[in-house]
Amino acid sequence: MLQTFEAWITPIMIGGLMLFMAFIIWDLAKKSRAGRFGTIMLFVVLGAGMMGYVFKVVITWMLERGGV
Repeated sequence: MLQTFEAWITPIMIGGLMLFMAFIIWDLAKKSRAGRFGTIMLFVVLGAGMMGYVFKVVITWMLERGGV
């Protein structure tokens, strides 16, 4: 039961954390009056770490299924 709960709640909580971090980046851009280009750069640079995690999860999933 606990293992099933952890298997479901971990991706949900990590997804929520990533959404919260996106909100923080948006708020930072808005408060600093970064403009359109600055906002895009903030999301690209600060969001790269989140995308790295997403790529890791996808690659791990593909390797476990034998898709690669």
